[in-house]
Amino acid sequence: MSVLTPEFEFVDGADNSIRYLEHGWPTDLCRWHNHEVLELHLIVETRGKTFVGDYIGEFSPGALYLIGPNLPHNWVTDEFGTQEPTILRDMMVQFHLNTIKDLVSAFPDFHELDGLLQRAAGGIEFVDFDSQIAQHHLAAIRDAKGADRIVKFLAFMLLVNEHPEQKILSVANSDYQHFNTHQSNIARVVDHIINNFAEDISLAQAAEMSNMSMTAFARNFQKLTGSRFIDFVTRVRIGQACSMLQATDEKVATICHEVGFKNLANFNRHFLRIKETTPSAYRDYTRSELQK
Repeated sequence: MSVLTPEFEFVDGADNSIRYLEHGWPTDLCRWHNHEVLELHLIVETRGKTFVGDYIGEFSPGALYLIGPNLPHNWVTDEFGTQEPTILRDMMVQFHLNTIKDLVSAFPDFHELDGLLQRAAGGIEFVDFDSQIAQHHLAAIRDAKGADRIVKFLAFMLLVNEHPEQKILSVANSDYQHFNTHQSNIARVVDHIINNFAEDISLAQAAEMSNMSMTAFARNFQKLTGSRFIDFVTRVRIGQACSMLQATDEKVATICHEVGFKNLANFNRHFLRIKETTPSAYRDYTRSELQK
């Protein structure tokens, strides 16, 4: 089985609009997995490595994430010899995208969450979000019942939506075609890039595809995806390269050309900038970590 294949987690939320969970560490719940629901996830204690789609990074207490549907993820706590178990490491709320879509249909004011949900397809880290505020809101959701729980959840969602520094983590697993928002023209361009990442596509061509001027397209594209157009294309290509490095034994030079780079030096330079490691080191590291 490929190391890329996550364990699918069935989430039974038939009787509830949202689901609250929390757990400590170590636990069998900490594994490389995915599920059809979105997950707003706070790390309360410990430090370690974040795996979201093709992204690998570091986490520490207070790290807050929004993980999109069917996006593989895991947080692996670093083990330092005889470190004591942690009673509460993770606090999270899981919810279905259709639940929010139904809410927007009834209350159009909630369209302001469209961009957030779109970006969540690749996973978002809310950098430097106040950890005490996050824990307070999640505890309030945990302790509430019925409609009051939903109100508290929506209040927290609106708060994180306003956070100024939102880091999109993975692009290889972003599934933008499941969204139907007023930014559909931009979403169509994103879908084209993800499905045709090896092809050359200029900003002018993308703007024409979206029926916008180049200036309007560039502004709206960055607002929706969190990245400039050229940076997004590069990240998609690097993300695809990461998937191929994990799942295949193809040579780095072969992967470089298959994902759309013209030469190996340029590929290595962008890979090092985005992933902070070399392609070969990335392959070795991810395979050793995800197979633990």
